[in-house]
Amino acid sequence: MTIIDSQVHAYEANTPKRPWHSVPNWPEHVTGDEMVAAMDKVGVDGAIFISAFGLYQYDASYAVAVQKAHPDRFAIVKPVNPDDPAVADVIADWKQTPGAVGIRIMLPKESGRQPDDPGLDRILKAAVRYDLPVNILFWGNLEVGTALVDRHPDTRFIIDHLGIVQPRVPPAQPQPWADLPKVLELAKRPNVVIKVSGACTLSQQPYPFPDIWDPLARIFDAWGFDRCLWGTDWTRAFAVVNYEHAVEPFLRTDRLSDTERAMLMGGACAKAYGWSPRKV
Repeated sequence: MTIIDSQVHAYEANTPKRPWHSVPNWPEHVTGDEMVAAMDKVGVDGAIFISAFGLYQYDASYAVAVQKAHPDRFAIVKPVNPDDPAVADVIADWKQTPGAVGIRIMLPKESGRQPDDPGLDRILKAAVRYDLPVNILFWGNLEVGTALVDRHPDTRFIIDHLGIVQPRVPPAQPQPWADLPKVLELAKRPNVVIKVSGACTLSQQPYPFPDIWDPLARIFDAWGFDRCLWGTDWTRAFAVVNYEHAVEPFLRTDRLSDTERAMLMGGACAKAYGWSPRKV
């Protein structure tokens, strides 16, 4: 099967040449070459490279450079700015960028944005016009995110990280799956798929994280495997789980059939983004 990681973040070291906007608890650098090496070690064929918003904000130039160097391994997604009145033009330009397969908006509760935000309307209408799916982070803010989805039924949404707040450091919260009922309700929307990314960070047990499978089974039942996109969310998850340990539980579990595993770990992602890596 072809294995596609639905969310990775690669980046250069924090230097004046390409300074970081903030300094998270990540490794000093995970370059495109280093990301490819990590993928090769565990048999991941390709990945959707999400330009790291916390580091680079709306500048996706590093992602573009990495995709150019590894066009068979990465497709790229760029965060876009709801406060930019010319954001539709930015999206039009991005559509023409080699390897570009989507855009991203950040909608955590602290953003304070409402579903009728005019900047979000501009972005989502442009996404339909230029036929790009919209990755959206609204963990901890599911009511607003769901209302936004309902407001834009013609937009293709890809929900980041199960829609569930995930820790940057261990341990997981006492009730890490508290928002699961809201995520299951969201599955009724036909214009939405969901990333099963960072799931291992929600475990309250050590590797291989056996307690994730019962809640994940409910997600698979509600969403269907063809709408569930496995991913690691590495390097955001770095302090909680290493790359190998984020991949291996899904490869080895007996809770998935071979057909389900192939769809979850690659088929659904290829369908959602219209992209597959080229095996050499």
